[in-house]
Amino acid sequence: MSDTLLVTGASGHLGRRVLHHLLDTLTVPAGRIVATSRKPEALADVSARGVTVRGADFDDAASLVRAFAGVNRLLLISTDTLDRPGARLAQHRAAVAAAERAGVSHVVYTSMPGPETSLVLFAPDHLGTEQALAASAIPGWTVLRNHFYFENLAYAIPAALASGQWYSADGHRGSADISRDDLARAAATVLAGGETGRRTWTLSGPQALTRTEIAEKIGAAVGKSITVVPVTIDVLVQGMVAHGVPEPVARVFASFDANTAAGKFETVTNDFFEITGTQPQSFDAWLAENKGMFAKGH
Repeated sequence: MSDTLLVTGASGHLGRRVLHHLLDTLTVPAGRIVATSRKPEALADVSARGVTVRGADFDDAASLVRAFAGVNRLLLISTDTLDRPGARLAQHRAAVAAAERAGVSHVVYTSMPGPETSLVLFAPDHLGTEQALAASAIPGWTVLRNHFYFENLAYAIPAALASGQWYSADGHRGSADISRDDLARAAATVLAGGETGRRTWTLSGPQALTRTEIAEKIGAAVGKSITVVPVTIDVLVQGMVAHGVPEPVARVFASFDANTAAGKFETVTNDFFEITGTQPQSFDAWLAENKGMFAKGH
């Protein structure tokens, strides 16, 4: 294949891992890859390897059209606008429109599980983006409904290790989390592959774990116990606000617990294996490699 492949948000954590898998796992020639970022200077290392680097600002529609010119297949990595409610969907709609204008033949989008019924407060952004793709004239698209990253535990676990308590409103239900690197590998594989038409995948880890199970595994790995303390959503929000988290952001974080408690994050799928031919990394294996990220709370 000789399609030109573009990765948006390429200087972010997920984008960088996608570039790694394109270049090093799938051995896609660097000359076929375009990487975009608001800060193209942050991609000097991949530019040195022969990847084309372009500036692209999701708040500047004209910059997106320029950045997407001459591209066949495009990975649209969801933007992060927690501090700007409503901005994400406007950005994504602009990106879909730009891809259509630029003549992109296939768009891969990183969404979330079940946005139609999700209790996560920004789920409408993902659903709206999926709807924008469906309504567009872009010939093909693939939606990757990505489960929660293992890596996001770094926001909660250090404090839980320091205090010995992890406040949770998960209702003792499980969440089928997956490593960010596995999600990047799946995205790279679809982007570089020949998939056409319109398809949706849901990418989960190999098992759904409750907070109590996660706490026990992390505690054993670092040698310090964590007690999960069940609380209501409102108490969870109040606790985050008391520690300096703006209330609107706290409510977004708490909505993940509400979604978990409703059983909407616990479905395990085989989609990652169907895409990559490999099994996703287990939490135990991931923890063995990454327990150092929790050390500051020990």
